[in-house]
Amino acid sequence: MGVTASGTSGARFEVPDSPLADSVLDRLTAVYAAAADPRRAASMRAYMKDIAPFLGLTTPERRALSRTVLVDTARPGEADCTAIALRCWELPEREYQYFAVDYLRRHVARLSPGFLPVARHLVTTVSWWDTVDALAAHVVGGLVAADPELRTDMDAWIEDDDLWAARTALLHQLRYKEATDTGRLFAYCVRRSGHPDFFIRKAIGWCLREYAKTDPRAVRDFVAAERERLAPLSVREALKNIGP
Repeated sequence: MGVTASGTSGARFEVPDSPLADSVLDRLTAVYAAAADPRRAASMRAYMKDIAPFLGLTTPERRALSRTVLVDTARPGEADCTAIALRCWELPEREYQYFAVDYLRRHVARLSPGFLPVARHLVTTVSWWDTVDALAAHVVGGLVAADPELRTDMDAWIEDDDLWAARTALLHQLRYKEATDTGRLFAYCVRRSGHPDFFIRKAIGWCLREYAKTDPRAVRDFVAAERERLAPLSVREALKNIGP
């Protein structure tokens, strides 16, 4: 296609040629645009801090429309997933990016470790919690679970100046349960415990709270040992369901 996409890291990606992506995007833009609700779009944009314009589609409505878009479409390969995601990220309205996130979640098993730089582009471009958190837990997390060598990439992301990359590193194990690498989980929380941003402090508490469903004693012991370093918000979130 000769189209490139670039993220905050400066990485540039050639959008792969994909007849499947051509078909899906043609259907998607027609179906979503026809259902747009400008009044609801304005309130959604305000609620999401003006991160992007919206079409005004509720989540149930959007997912029903997505099923219509995807009727009788072929199973994608990684190039198709990449093309669909990058092209959705170039569209202004936020619902197209939600579509891409849902699509990647559905087909994450078809993605190789080589998709991780694309995932980083998505995380660090038009960034807000609504796309980043799902990408972290369900796409990046899925990639790392499938190839543990990618844990070294997460070690780099947790050090990143981009808070959304760091938040992704914190949250990528959110659904791992017993498979959680607790050494990395706790080390990441300590490493970013002094971060001034709400979204990092909240993510620290959230990943600890989630792991507490699997091993509450380990989380209590960790918080007790590191309470002086952890922000009060992180402590409250970590202990919300298990107590001190």
